[in-house]
Parts: sequence; C-alpha cells; structure tokens
Amino acid sequence: MCSNHTVVRCNEKDLDILLTFKHGINNSLSMFSRWSTEKDCCVWEEVHCDNIIGRVTEIDLSTYFFEYASVKVLKGEMNLCILDLEFLSYLDLSWNDFDVIRIPSIQHNITHSSNLSLGGVDLHKETNWFQVVNSLSSLLELQLFDYNLNNFLIGTSIRYLNLSSLVTLNLDENNFTSHLPNGFFNLTNDITSLDLALNNIYGEIPSSLLNLQNLRHLDLSNNQLQGSIIDRISQLPNFQYLDISANMFSGLIPSTVGNLSSLKHLFIGSNNFSGEISNLHFSNLSTLFSLDLSNSNFVFQFDLDWVPPFQLYQLSLRNTNQGPNFPFWIYTQKSLEMLSGEVLGHLSDWRQLEIMNLGENEFSATIPINLSQKLEVVILRANQFEGTIPTQLFILPYLFHLDLAQNKLSRSIPKCVYNLTHMVTFDAEELPVDIIIELFTKGQDYVIDVRWERRTIDLSANSLPGEVPLELFLLVQVQTLNLSHNNFVGTIPKTIGGMKNMESLDLSNNKFFGEIPQGMSLLTFLGYLNLSYNNFDGKIPVGTQLQSFNASSYIGNPKLCGSPLNNCTTEEENSKITENEDDESIKESLYLGMGVGFAVGFWGICGSLFVIRKWRHAYFRFIYGVGNRLYVTLMVKLNSFC
Repeated sequence: MCSNHTVVRCNEKDLDILLTFKHGINNSLSMFSRWSTEKDCCVWEEVHCDNIIGRVTEIDLSTYFFEYASVKVLKGEMNLCILDLEFLSYLDLSWNDFDVIRIPSIQHNITHSSNLSLGGVDLHKETNWFQVVNSLSSLLELQLFDYNLNNFLIGTSIRYLNLSSLVTLNLDENNFTSHLPNGFFNLTNDITSLDLALNNIYGEIPSSLLNLQNLRHLDLSNNQLQGSIIDRISQLPNFQYLDISANMFSGLIPSTVGNLSSLKHLFIGSNNFSGEISNLHFSNLSTLFSLDLSNSNFVFQFDLDWVPPFQLYQLSLRNTNQGPNFPFWIYTQKSLEMLSGEVLGHLSDWRQLEIMNLGENEFSATIPINLSQKLEVVILRANQFEGTIPTQLFILPYLFHLDLAQNKLSRSIPKCVYNLTHMVTFDAEELPVDIIIELFTKGQDYVIDVRWERRTIDLSANSLPGEVPLELFLLVQVQTLNLSHNNFVGTIPKTIGGMKNMESLDLSNNKFFGEIPQGMSLLTFLGYLNLSYNNFDGKIPVGTQLQSFNASSYIGNPKLCGSPLNNCTTEEENSKITENEDDESIKESLYLGMGVGFAVGFWGICGSLFVIRKWRHAYFRFIYGVGNRLYVTLMVKLNSFC
C-alpha cells in the first residue's frame, strides 16, 4: 500500500528573516550564493528545518579553524533579527569577523529548548545586547565566550537577568576584571555547566554557589580568586568536572572532597593550597579520569600499599614535592596517556602513553629507552639527563613534539633511519582532549594547545657534538628547530631548503661553518632566525626572506658578509670589484685584439687584391679554376648513375 508524502516548504516568514540576515553579510562564500529563493530555504547549507512543519529550527554558521586556515569566516553585519525565527532552537555564529552588530527589537520569544552561541564576537561597544539576551527566557544554553563583555558583571546589571531555564552558561575569556556579585549564582537553580575561566575575576566566591545543587561542570581557572572554596564545593554532590587551577585559593584540602563520587576531572594546581594530601582525599573517586596537582605545596602522605579505585588518563605533578616516599599508587595507573613525575623506572609499563611531560625536574642518569610507541609529545627539558639521545626517540611514528633542551646530553645525535612520520607528512587530526604545554620558539616562551599539532624539535642548551645527521633536515613538516648552544660542527646541508613549513630556526652558538645554503631563502614562513656565533663565511644569500632579519641574526660570524650585516670588509669588496674590473679589462682587450686582427687580416688580403693587379688576376683565376673543377666532378658523378 502506497501513501502520498507532501514535502512542506520553508515558511515565508522564516524565508524573509533569513534573506534579511544574508543581506548584511559581506562574504563571497559560495554557500551564500546558494541561499537563493530559487531553492527551498530548508535545503540551504547550514539551515535545518523541522520535517513536519517546515520551520527553521537550527542554524550553524560558526567558523571552523584548522592549523593553517579557517573555514567559513563571515564578515559584514550580524543582524540578530535571526532570533525572530519562532522555532529556532540552535544558533551558532561563533568565531566570525562581523564589523557591525545590529540588534533590533525581538518580536518573538524563543519557545523551544534553545542554544545560542556567539563566541568570539566583540560586543563591548554594543549597549542593548543585554536586553536581547534577557528576552530569551526559555534559553537553555548560552555561549558568550571570548566576547569582550568587560562590563557584564559591573554594577547591578546581573540582577536583571531573567534566564530561569538556563542549564549551560559559558562566559570564559571576557576580561571582566571584576568580583562576582553575591547574587550571581541565583541566576537559575537548574544550571549544570558554568564556565568563567580567563576573566581576571578577583575576590572570594559568593556563598550563593551552594544554590547550584545540580551543577556538574564548573571552570573558574585562570582568574585571581582567593579564599577557601573546597569546603563549599564538596557540598555539591553532582560534580563531574571541577577546574579551579591558576588562582590564589588557599587553605587545606579537606578530606570531604572524597565525597564527590561522580568526579571525573579535578584540576586544583597552581594555587596556594597547603597541608597534607593523601589517599583519604581520593578513596571514593572511582570515576576519576584526570588529576592536576601541579605547582603546589602539598605534603604527600599516601599509604605505600594503597591501590586507587580509579584508572587515570591524565596526571600532572609538575613542581610538586612528593617527599621521601614517592606515591607508589602511580605505578598502578596502566591507562595513563599524559604524565609528569618521578616514574622513570616504570615508563615501560605504560604502553598507551601519548603525552610525557617530565620537564623542569631534577631527573638524572640517561633517558629511558623502552617508551610507548604511541608517544606524540615528549618533554624532558630542564633536567640533568646525560649521555646520548636514544635511537628509539627517532622511530616513534606519532611523535610531533620533542623537547630535550637544557640537559647534559653530550654524545652525537644518532644516525639512523628516522621514522618520525608525523614530522614528514601532514595529519590534521586533533588530540582527544585539551592539553596545554609550554613551547620555546621564535626566541620566546609560548603556551599552546597541542590539539593543533605544532611539529617541534628542541635540543638546545646541551653539549651535543659532531655533525647534525642529514636525516634531521629531511623532516619537512618541522615548524620549530632549535639546535642552539651545543658543540655542533659541519655545514648546513642544501636539503634544508625543503623544510618549507619552518617558522623558527635557531642554530646559534655552535661551530657550524661554510656558506649559508641558497635554499634557505626559500623558507617563506620563517619568522625567527638565529645563526649567530658560528663560523659561517661567504655572502648571505640574496632573497627577501634572509634580508628581512636584522643583523643580530648573523653576528658572531667574522667571515660572513652581505645584507643585513654592516661588517663586510672594504678590502673584500674592493678585491671583488677589482676582480670584476680585471675581468672586464681582459674581455675588452680580447675583443679589441680580435677586432684589430680581423681588420688587419681583412685589409691585408682584400686591400692587396684591389691594389696589386697581378694578385687580383691570380685570385680570380684561382676561383674560376675551382669552379670548373667542381662542375666537371659533378657531371662525371651524374653520368655514372645513368
């Protein structure tokens, strides 16, 4: 039995609103060229309609970022008339570059469960956005991250918010530079996720936090908050994610934190907490997945035979003092993929490890050999490691960040077949979670999110001798290469010109010699270069790239010459000029001699023919005789073929 199926077309009101919004967009994207009345608006790209009533319910025009480019960047006017779509339940305009934000009076309240995301849009000059958002009383999720709302929490404006249905609120990276008003946590009793990170918020957390009994996700990291907070938080039983790191919280960590049995992620590092921390704090956290206690003054008092009820994926103990009895329970964590701490003797047990950050500790002896083949990031900088770099490090197929700087490594880099696949071929896959690491590149310290795979090799500040293996310069995807402050010798191979993605190159303070390869001028992404204090000679290759750096990139190479250096010797320049002048003089003399010889020979023969009659007659008789002989020879040959 067959039945007729009627396709409901886009509602006319919705169509008019979408066309009004499109009219303000100054964009050449082909997507908007297909936002045409010739097609039903329900089939337009990034527009979704309800299949039954034909009304627009979802619009996603956010920008997606990749390592070298971004996709779908909208410019022009962001007309929030789009909020007049009566059945709109999801709107995302994040990370675009709107010049003007038009906020008309909204005629309809959103009546359905809804999500509004305008992250990365600058609203600090707008005065009526607050009223518009406040009119959306049925809003469930509001994302205003990186929005420059620096006046949002000032004064008493917070009390006028009417977002009683809100369950998710993201206001991170808005530079509030304010305290939290007492009534802030009275916004709604149903909120489950709250993000206020990176806002310069100061002062203490209001007691109204305890009103949010349904809160599961709280991020207050990277602010200037003070006081004691853990006592209050431990009274909220539904926590799954808690990040209060990088603040100024103080006091003891009460054992009641162990009552948060649903907790999966706990980040409390980089504060002023003190006192003991032991297995009593974690005995009931059976679902704990990631733990950050870094940069803290805790006294570790774990029972030596304690076995945790959890298996961690991520553990950070950077800049902590584990005391004379290192927590043996860490050795039981077989699922670790990200680490810091004194665990070198058991590294071979973690076959799933992807991130290893043991930087800035006091580890000594040699670098471990039996490492996980899944390692993507290895950071061992600022320790006391000695000896050689294990060959195994150069055959890790997923490795894209290797930092061994500031150690005591003193043997040549291994010459082997490098199997660093991620440093040869491009793979834009992201890591599964947000991982922040410190990176030294372009002569500065950076903090980066390694989800964007920045291919880095840093072997600086060791005592590495000998020549750099050619294989290292065949890793064409490397963006940062730092070999400075070692004892390397030899020349830079021409193959360095193939490292097209290089952004930061530091070979300073070594014993390299020879000329700088011409191919280095082809490194068009190069933003930092330091070749100073070596034994390079000759002239710096001419090209806009190498001449764009100042003289400090080349100083300390007495025999190096050319722009931008000013120390090219006059004698050297004069000798080159003299050589050029000598060459030109020789050429001129040669050409002049040839010309004179030709003239003399020509007139010596031809002039004699014209002046001396006997010679002239003899010459023409000779020519005539040659012609007769050629004629006779030709006729004889022809007759022989007949």
